[in-house]
Amino acid sequence: MFDFLEGYDLLGAFWVTVQLTVLSALGSLIWGTVLAGMRVGPIPLMRGFGSAYVNFVRNIPLTIIIVFTSLGLNQTMGVTLGAEEFDSINFRLAVLGLVAYTSAFVCEALRSGINTVPVGQAEAARALGLRFTQVLTLIILPQAFRAVVAPLANVLIALTKNTTVAAAIGVAEAAFLMKGMIENEANTLLIGAVFAFGFVCLTLPTGLLLGWVSKKVAVKR
Repeated sequence: MFDFLEGYDLLGAFWVTVQLTVLSALGSLIWGTVLAGMRVGPIPLMRGFGSAYVNFVRNIPLTIIIVFTSLGLNQTMGVTLGAEEFDSINFRLAVLGLVAYTSAFVCEALRSGINTVPVGQAEAARALGLRFTQVLTLIILPQAFRAVVAPLANVLIALTKNTTVAAAIGVAEAAFLMKGMIENEANTLLIGAVFAFGFVCLTLPTGLLLGWVSKKVAVKR
């Protein structure tokens, strides 16, 4: 029944999907945290930049952002992100686009966690002479992260599924291989079932694990 899978590097395609997910998740977590710090910061210019970035980027379709990284950054401006081969350039551009898009949602999830921390804690820390960055990194963010594990898990699962958009610029991940298989094979239902099962195997354990972590580290107020 699954003889049509012979000749296709199914595991290799899903490995590219995993790499896209992990690298984009790390980048989104870092940039999203910086954006959240800007949004709650004391400097109006930084708050304005953070707010404008989030509202602008999250209202743009991801496909447009990914295609822009290829057509705008690479083909028009010559940005290669340090890569020389075509496949490596597209992979890095796809990660850049996914980070730019997903970090806006990470920022908002984290900002909701910051809002759960009592204001009195920040006021007490400032009364002790701590600067804003010290209050944010030592007092606020550790509690905020514990409060938003579940929302961040949802963002990570959505990111895993969003990696399929990278196929638009030729990244050889799972959706790219599925498109090629559908063009060459007649078993479209089985092909769809195989790739659907593959994504369930990627996202379901992630959701269960982070759901368990969320219950373990949740802050009861």
